[in-house]
Amino acid sequence: MSLTPETVSEALKAVIDPNTGKDLVTTRCVRNLKVSGGDVSFEVELGYPARSQHEPIRVMLAGALAALPGIGKVDIKVTSRVVAHAVQHGVKLLPGVRNIIAVASGKGGVGKSTTAANLALALAAEGAQVGILDADIYGPSQPQMLGIGDRRPESLDGKTMEPLEAYGIQTMSIGFLIDQDTPMVWRGPMATQALNQLLKETHWKDLDYLVIDMPPGTGDIQLTLSQSVPVTGSVIVTTPQDIALLDARKGIKMFEKVGVPILGVVENMSIHICSNCGHEEHIFGTGGGQKLCADYDIPFLGALPLDLQIRKEADSGAPTVVSDPDGRIAAIYKEIARKVAVHIAEKAKDMTHKFPNIVIQNT
Repeated sequence: MSLTPETVSEALKAVIDPNTGKDLVTTRCVRNLKVSGGDVSFEVELGYPARSQHEPIRVMLAGALAALPGIGKVDIKVTSRVVAHAVQHGVKLLPGVRNIIAVASGKGGVGKSTTAANLALALAAEGAQVGILDADIYGPSQPQMLGIGDRRPESLDGKTMEPLEAYGIQTMSIGFLIDQDTPMVWRGPMATQALNQLLKETHWKDLDYLVIDMPPGTGDIQLTLSQSVPVTGSVIVTTPQDIALLDARKGIKMFEKVGVPILGVVENMSIHICSNCGHEEHIFGTGGGQKLCADYDIPFLGALPLDLQIRKEADSGAPTVVSDPDGRIAAIYKEIARKVAVHIAEKAKDMTHKFPNIVIQNT
């Protein structure tokens, strides 16, 4: 029996993408399928960055075709392409940025900035073009976390600032523009104006994702960002502690009111494992993040331990994903990043660029 595109497609439907839980044919990831005698060639285009997953997916696809009678040479190319997705109604996309991810928390001290930095680095490690904006005007921490606090941005055109780069990602922060010991004694409107300038007057270069490290709380800055910035989705960071969960619920409600989808919840400090005896203890409680997700029907992205390594590496300017890329904790961050990217890929695409501008002229 000779091979046909239909028999090949049917065989490929048995392969489930481990990141989406769906087969690659139904989700239209299989492109340019060609059958010539017993030889088969096609491309698989994933809608999310997953460089570490390309080869395992290719092997699974090849294995599904190996059982077909008469199969010959199989040529499979797996790639990723990130496109812009829908944002709040009436808000235009930012030039040079396809998707914006807001990383937020209802309160401080839950590891939001560390999560934002490692999320951005994990997305970059999977092959995406990534930037990170430090939106915490009063307490910027990304310059130190990324090890570039002594550098200053420059302007090539006199109108926009060039983002600084660290570990392959673009970044901007008020911390690059002021002395490290200078407090930002500004009222809300001034801080909001400064943040708008940092966001819109930075020359972001062809980013798949811009991760915004939001300040804690639900005040002026958070509300302005949520209403006027094209946010594709938000990630809520919390700890299992009841007090932190109370504030995380407020953050979720804020994003719901302004029409920003919640991509999921990250639970920090989930468990402490003693480095001496290996004893496990849930210092801040247990199951809080999962219950929060169940209450609001949103995805649980993952849990991270209370670990000295995470703190040391962030303080030293080399977050875990780059300082220990093959380690257990880096693997958790990368899994969280893939889940975030998959949830974005499943959202509706932004189609505003498809519509022509209508101009009425008197002739």
